[in-house]
Amino acid sequence: MHEQMSGYKRMRREHQAALVKLEEKCKVEMEAHKNALDKEYDSLLHNFTRELERLEAKHQQDLERRMKQTTTAEKKLHKEISLKQECDRKTYDMQRKKDYKANKERWKRELSMDESTPKRQRDLTLQSQKDNLKQAEAQEEQRLLSVQKKYIEQEMRKFKRRRLIMLHQLEDQLLRDELCKKQNQLEQAHGMLLKHHEKTQELEYRQQKSVHQLREEQINKQHDTELQNQKDYMDRVKKELIRKHALEIRQHPKSLKQKELQIRKQFRETCKTQTKQYKRYKAQILQTTPKEQQKEVIKQLKEEKHRKLTLLGEQYEQSIADMFQSQSYKLDESQVIECQRTNDMLEYELDVLTAYQNKNKKQAQEQRDRERRELENRVAVRRSVLESKMDAELQQFNQERAERLRLMHEKHVKEIDTFDEESVTLGFSVMAIAEGSREAYPDEEGSLSGSMISLAHSNSSTSFPAGSL
Repeated sequence: MHEQMSGYKRMRREHQAALVKLEEKCKVEMEAHKNALDKEYDSLLHNFTRELERLEAKHQQDLERRMKQTTTAEKKLHKEISLKQECDRKTYDMQRKKDYKANKERWKRELSMDESTPKRQRDLTLQSQKDNLKQAEAQEEQRLLSVQKKYIEQEMRKFKRRRLIMLHQLEDQLLRDELCKKQNQLEQAHGMLLKHHEKTQELEYRQQKSVHQLREEQINKQHDTELQNQKDYMDRVKKELIRKHALEIRQHPKSLKQKELQIRKQFRETCKTQTKQYKRYKAQILQTTPKEQQKEVIKQLKEEKHRKLTLLGEQYEQSIADMFQSQSYKLDESQVIECQRTNDMLEYELDVLTAYQNKNKKQAQEQRDRERRELENRVAVRRSVLESKMDAELQQFNQERAERLRLMHEKHVKEIDTFDEESVTLGFSVMAIAEGSREAYPDEEGSLSGSMISLAHSNSSTSFPAGSL
């Protein structure tokens, strides 16, 4: 029993040490797992930050490049319109001189045909026509310069407004690209968090399964050891009982012999007592019996004595025989009863042990089921908290996106309104500035082409109607 208890205690210590070792291993494994996941998530966030920084730098470069293109295109457009207007002015000057010469010759022919008018008066009329024509041409030239100036200013204003709108479109596109990038990063981060949650869940389930399996194996081993110890104990008790009964059977004849000797000793003592009583009784009888009858009386007394002693011996012999028979029966009956009691006791102890083990297994199974349910609840709560956090982050991102888009839209509207107010202040119509231009802007569709403006050339037929001379 001492050896079994020592082995049982040793087994319990080994089981406890193995369980502690496994739990420590699971703890270290979980800590390493969480550190790896945190490192992976931090690396992802760091990459996101670098990507956003690169995207922001690229967007800034795109804006600066667009502004430079706008400045270059503005200068190019102004130069092209100016060259075109200068070319138109040269064409106009050439046509004006040609028309002036033609009108001069025509006037001379018309005046020479009128011989009734004195020559001096014809010269004065011709000079007056020349002066009027030069004055009209000077006015027309001033009007042309004014129209060209207004036209180039208006076209440049249209160009700036269109470029401002294009800049707004670019800013909108860049902002949407940035927001799309952030949304993709947020979805990617959420996907990684869900993946990490599933990996952690799998590890927790696997660790709990290994711990439960070890506990179950230890309980089974412990119960097997207890049952084996109980069976060994039962076998030992039965063997001891068999040895005891065998010893009793071997020792039983000695016990009966002692009791027989005791009965025979008692018989001898009884015989001695009877003999003494007989002698006293004989002496009394002989005192009252005549001599001639004493011989016959002594003979009768001897016969009576012999008969009584013989009867007494038979009684004692029967007592010895009954004692032998009774003791043998009692021995067999007591051994059978003792065997039955021992077997009942051992069966009861085995039943108690089996019931205790079944109860212990049931409690262990209930504990494992409870721990599994608790782990499932913790995992479900953690998943719910994670999803709530992701929903909150997504909702916050949507609000921030809507707010940034709103602020960008308000900024663009304010800039357009300010630009239009400046245009009105400069004397331009907002509708005229907003309508499409006939110019092909640089860096857009084709190069600058087409007439800048339809220049009306001054001639005799338009400046001076027929018959005005």
